[in-house]
Amino acid sequence: MKIHFDKIGSLTKDFNYSDDGVSFIGTLNKLSYHRVSLEGKLSGSIDIDCARCAESIKYILDSNLKFTISDEFIKTTNNLNIIEFLDGVIDIKYIVDSEINSIKISYIYCEKCSNSDKEFELEF
Repeated sequence: MKIHFDKIGSLTKDFNYSDDGVSFIGTLNKLSYHRVSLEGKLSGSIDIDCARCAESIKYILDSNLKFTISDEFIKTTNNLNIIEFLDGVIDIKYIVDSEINSIKISYIYCEKCSNSDKEFELEF
């Protein structure tokens, strides 16, 4: 789902994106000529692998997300929740995919491994 930066006016623009069991519902608000505020809720479930035993587990998504979106380069160290779409098109699918990939590389353990105190070492 792509939304042109110029199509967002002073009124709130709602969006609803769903794909493969994941939904992202939220709003876009124009902050200034080159900045838009995105607020939304990411929900659903994804399959991820346990970081210890690699067993596939269902991970429930339930996150509130808030970003500033810009169509120009922003040099700042104060706000790390800025996403730049320099082509002027906000790509909601890209944002959702980035959040999911961020979760998938986290150290998330299945129930069996999270309750285990044993040291884990495999020899190949």
